[in-house]
Amino acid sequence: MIDTVIIFGAGETPPHSILDGLPRAELVVAANGGYDVATRLGVSVDVIVGDLDSIATVPESITVEEHPEDKDATDLELALEHAVKLQPRRIVVVGGTGGRHDHELALATLLTASKWSAVEEIDWISARGRAHVIRGHRIIQGQRGSLLSLIPMHGPASGVVTTGLAWNLNGDYLDPGTTRGVSNRFDSNQAGISVDGGVVLVVLPLEEV
Repeated sequence: MIDTVIIFGAGETPPHSILDGLPRAELVVAANGGYDVATRLGVSVDVIVGDLDSIATVPESITVEEHPEDKDATDLELALEHAVKLQPRRIVVVGGTGGRHDHELALATLLTASKWSAVEEIDWISARGRAHVIRGHRIIQGQRGSLLSLIPMHGPASGVVTTGLAWNLNGDYLDPGTTRGVSNRFDSNQAGISVDGGVVLVVLPLEEV
């Protein structure tokens, strides 16, 4: 059991400023082309997971978990499965945007899937901003006046309670297909978000981070 795993996904490279906010990780995993994203950011990778179709040369110092090109999961899902076997408290996914639109949409649903529910914290940092998976209760850091949206995933979210926002929820129900949780704002430098049932993805757009 370890504390933190960072997984780099393929796509556009986030700004170098994101490195200031990355936690110390016991393991850094690259999902196939995510190796190039990590390299451009100057981050050393411990393990590469995927079909290796996007990587010309793999250094001998890096462990490789190779999968066939014809498979039933994306490289990033396979990287998540690799990480979860180590029972981490937290997983931070970096990248995954700016490439294929279907991959980006699938990643949002993947990160909020119930099969990762044993992971206490799952975060997503990309060139478009950052997002946090909420099951139970979490404190999210931000800046007073900046935007954030609460998006229910995989079904309704019940008993949603927030503090520190301009428009707080008090045990409310968020149903998928509505936009009630979109474009709220921080009323302080942090917000508390609790969910009794279901899962919520809290999204902070890049220009507001």
